[in-house]
Amino acid sequence: MPLGERGGWERSESRYCGVETDFSDDVTYLLNFNISTGGFDYVLAPLMNPSYRPSLVEGNGVDTQVLPVSGSDLVLSPSQWSSHVVGKISSWIDLDSEDEVLRMDSETTLKQEIAWATHLSLQACLLPTPKGKSCANYARCVNQILQGLTTLQLWLRVPLVKSDGDSMDDTSEGPKDSWKLWNSFRLLCEHDSKLSVALDVLSTLPSETSLGRWMGESVRAAIVSTDSFLTNARGYPCLSKRHQKLIAGFFDHAAQVVISGKSVHNLQKSHDSNTEEKHPLRTYLDYVAYLFQKMEPLPEQERIELGYRDFLQAPLQPLMDNLEAQTYETFERDSVKYIQYQRAVEKALVDRVPDEKASELTTVLMVVGAGRGPLVRASLQAAEETGRKLKVYAVEKNPNAVVTLHNLVKMEGWQDIVTIISCDMRFWNATEQADILVSELLGSFGDNELSPECLDGAQRFLKPDGISIPSSYTSFIQPVTASKLYNDVKAHKDLAHFETAYVVKLHSVAKLAPSQDVFTFTHPNFSTKSNNQRYKKLQFNLPSDSGSALVHGFAGYFDSVLYKDVHLGIEPTTATPNMFSWFPIFFPLRKPVELHPDTPLEVHFWRCCGSSKVWYEWSVSSPTPSPMHNTNGRSYWVGL
Repeated sequence: MPLGERGGWERSESRYCGVETDFSDDVTYLLNFNISTGGFDYVLAPLMNPSYRPSLVEGNGVDTQVLPVSGSDLVLSPSQWSSHVVGKISSWIDLDSEDEVLRMDSETTLKQEIAWATHLSLQACLLPTPKGKSCANYARCVNQILQGLTTLQLWLRVPLVKSDGDSMDDTSEGPKDSWKLWNSFRLLCEHDSKLSVALDVLSTLPSETSLGRWMGESVRAAIVSTDSFLTNARGYPCLSKRHQKLIAGFFDHAAQVVISGKSVHNLQKSHDSNTEEKHPLRTYLDYVAYLFQKMEPLPEQERIELGYRDFLQAPLQPLMDNLEAQTYETFERDSVKYIQYQRAVEKALVDRVPDEKASELTTVLMVVGAGRGPLVRASLQAAEETGRKLKVYAVEKNPNAVVTLHNLVKMEGWQDIVTIISCDMRFWNATEQADILVSELLGSFGDNELSPECLDGAQRFLKPDGISIPSSYTSFIQPVTASKLYNDVKAHKDLAHFETAYVVKLHSVAKLAPSQDVFTFTHPNFSTKSNNQRYKKLQFNLPSDSGSALVHGFAGYFDSVLYKDVHLGIEPTTATPNMFSWFPIFFPLRKPVELHPDTPLEVHFWRCCGSSKVWYEWSVSSPTPSPMHNTNGRSYWVGL
């Protein structure tokens, strides 16, 4: 049965736990024992008798032979095959063997077992770990198979190892960094979107940074050996703190646990007095269920955002498009953001008007891009908190939002304080200059919704000593491994989608190096135009103990100074807690770049400006040059 209900449906894929079994020609008993008696959700079981070799029956007419499979398709219902069996491809196959007979036997058997699994409507099959240093022929055969699959998923079994002495030219037996094994295999498979990885979790784990790489890969299962379990004070199996943290990470990334091996904790006889048959691995399952059930439930906001995890969205273009009511409502629910704005306005009001003149002077405040009024409300609350007098101009170009603004002003009785201007801020001729200019034009990358251009146009009606809120903002990027995002972009099979910047709630992503700043804009900016072309060259380095990684693109963020010490942003190290108005932005690479700890990643970013639009360009020059990516004509921001 599932590991538990706690944690909710957001971890529904992780709720199922499997058990690896030996070959059995009595599949009915295999399921009854492991599922009904043992409590597991499915078995990871061989489909073919391990002694089978096509070459041994060739002389007897292989085409007419009945394959030694685990049982007729009739012994289980279609739903049982689909829900409770994951096929395990014969572990002896070696498609890159120098022995031609073994190589041909392996290829034949692989295709026969996949065909049988497809006939049974299995959801997945586990491919054995590649043997030797080359896996080219293995990957070729799997790639051919992937082209013909519709629902069956393939999991490649890979041991979770990474030794400190790893080197690119190592000649020792066995993988020293299993990520390289996985990476070389999947890069050879053109149709790798249907290929996932199943990690063998052993008793010894690599470093934290090395493990972190896998959170951006398509890990479908963690096969945990019973030898990896320790023994607690009561004699029951348990895992080390590092293993527990790793398993919790897999749970959070929709990977399932499979228990493998024989019991090394003999508890049944001493604790069970009845004669009923007990599953020898039940205590291991119970412990995995305990780990699952003790995970903290997701916060309410995270639950709301579940549907957006790793979902590619085009960024908003509010200068070109009028936002809909539902979009406004979503942003207006972000109370944290408006509390920060209110704090910034309070500090600005106190700086503009000393206490002794609070009842005499009236501060002119303009909200440019007022929307449906949340910043107007925050500004008036700031005035009330500080005891300052305020005159507000609410400037909004969206005629639909202006209707809401008028109703809000009338309902709240603000007619003597708030003047609504239905106009694009860049073309409005103000009748007086403002002391404070407030806007929320920031995008996920800071400047990507044309805040610099809009505020440059609006600052003409700000007093020379006036205050802009925000006063500055900076964009940041960092390289990421993001297999799912990359495959989703790749699935469109065109260049345009690789030259698009997406807004994404990042989840199944490995952040490979700390973020670095790209472009900074300051307001008011009376000296130069913000919309001049900007360029930044950046260099990233992997941690020395991380091992190699694949860069699928760059995650983008922003951090802003609203006023003085009041910040607002989503850059990971300084992110405003519990704020949800912005998801990060994702800049994909057409061809992923393999990066090693001893080789820096050199990246180039441009913010380009034309007469009526702004776009980004980006490329990698080292260690492997990438094509230039250019959003001009595709995902650009227009309306200048």
